[in-house]
Amino acid sequence: MKTTQNKKETTKKETVKRGVTKPKSNAAAGLSELFEDGLKDIYWAEKALTKALPAMAKNATSAELIDAINNHLTETEEHVTRLEKVFDSIGKKAAAKKCDAMEGLIEEGKGILEETEIGVVRDAGIIAASQKIEHYEIATYGTLRQFAETLGYTEAVTLLEQTLDEEKGADKLLTEVAVNAVNLEAAEVEMEE
Repeated sequence: MKTTQNKKETTKKETVKRGVTKPKSNAAAGLSELFEDGLKDIYWAEKALTKALPAMAKNATSAELIDAINNHLTETEEHVTRLEKVFDSIGKKAAAKKCDAMEGLIEEGKGILEETEIGVVRDAGIIAASQKIEHYEIATYGTLRQFAETLGYTEAVTLLEQTLDEEKGADKLLTEVAVNAVNLEAAEVEMEE
């Protein structure tokens, strides 16, 4: 019996190859756990954005950009509520887990504010930082929506798809503001110098 147990231990050790990260003791073992982990992550991220977006709006000068940020703040607050409904739909209590990616993107946005002069150049930087955030959210909601579909969480699919569509819409609006006004004005400032 000891020989069989030692063989199993040896085999298990052999499967963790050099350079392969050893999972934590509480690592997700199934897709539903990975899904729930992703929900906790984006829940933290959306809550953090409700604090970060007002600072971006205060630092913007373009009326169109300020409107876009404020509209997305309202949507983001709804995203938090909608995520709570997703948690409820799968029988889990809403819980946040620090999102390192979003924390980094928010910090990068703060850095752009410090590294740009007030005006259209800063507005262009705010749009760039905001679109990085939107792209992260689009990737996250797309993945979570697909996980929910695979797991048969019909209500979660609908809720996550709604948020995914809103994130795509926010990204599109930011592109329009950049292309139709801000980027052109920022380029003109440079030409005047």
